[in-house]
Amino acid sequence: MINLKADTIFDVAIIGGGLAGLALSIQCGRAGFKTILFEKERYPFHRVCGEYISLESRDFLQSLGLPLAGMHLPVISRLLVTSPNGNAIQQHLDLGGMGISRHLIDYELYKLAKATGVHIEEGVKVDDIHYANNSFTIYSAMGIIQASVAAGCFGKRSNIDVKWKRKFVSAKNKGLNNYIGVKYHIKTEWPDDLIALHNFKDGYCGISKVEDGKCCLCYLTTAQNLKENGNSIAALETNVLEANPRLKNILNNADKLFTEPVTIAQISFATKKQVENNVMMIGDAAGMITPLCGNGMSMALHGSKLAFQAIEKFLHNEINRHEMETQYSREWKIQFSKRLAMGRIIQQLFGKPWVTNLFIKIVKPFPRVIKFLVKQTHGKPF
Repeated sequence: MINLKADTIFDVAIIGGGLAGLALSIQCGRAGFKTILFEKERYPFHRVCGEYISLESRDFLQSLGLPLAGMHLPVISRLLVTSPNGNAIQQHLDLGGMGISRHLIDYELYKLAKATGVHIEEGVKVDDIHYANNSFTIYSAMGIIQASVAAGCFGKRSNIDVKWKRKFVSAKNKGLNNYIGVKYHIKTEWPDDLIALHNFKDGYCGISKVEDGKCCLCYLTTAQNLKENGNSIAALETNVLEANPRLKNILNNADKLFTEPVTIAQISFATKKQVENNVMMIGDAAGMITPLCGNGMSMALHGSKLAFQAIEKFLHNEINRHEMETQYSREWKIQFSKRLAMGRIIQQLFGKPWVTNLFIKIVKPFPRVIKFLVKQTHGKPF
């Protein structure tokens, strides 16, 4: 931990050190704003994530200082989608993406943030954030600090979401509100340029290359699916995932590089507010696209840029707080609302085996349909 004077007031306090939080902290630090970032874990560490990032983010990441050219990351240009019965369609990705683990990219951004002078509190959980008298009070294990701007970058679901009783938290556990995510790194024969989405009952599994010849295998399914398999991930994989012959071949022949998978529960794709209690929500805290669409990492990064543009004007006294919040919310919705809506529609086509099997069979002769759907969930370089 850092030593802070009791009267230290920060320009920006960021709660959550994932892609959105780290990218925002770098931008704020470079602009000369006194910035503090809280992360409950310690870097480097693994997160549940598909670890595919659209090339729409490449220029932005390089502008932050990430040396992508020298990192020799796999470039992904083909998409393979299979139905639970193993039927497949394949599509070229116009823009494409790259594979990079969160263990690597988060750690590299963390080092860049520290180099800009950002105060980073690792292993510190924020308990609450209060707004009053045009200032925020942030309560954590390290004590109490004050900040002019607070950004919630705490991911899919946090203790603060629960404490504030955000609408998506209190929603009934059905539809898009109660998923689990499971991730492994594996070693297997896999093309550098291919990302695959293998569907199974009530879920789907993505696999693609990341750095150092490893593959990320990450799947999403309902909490009910896990419950029906005795809350056993091994049983879930054997009884449900392996019903897809393509997935069975991968799972039975890959070398798992983790002793235990990385997991997360209570994932919700319900709509969320971009500003809550005057805190600017960024990344998954603002709204989460279904992983089937494979673009959450880019949305988190782009969201940080939109937030910074509004924060910078506010801290330079060019706009007031209400205008800052309004600008961010408006720009966020312009960039992402349609993508999230399309993601929810696409989600309905995958889950029930007979629906997915039929959908893949129908669209297989019409590759332009898949190309159109992919385009709706991706943006342009920013």
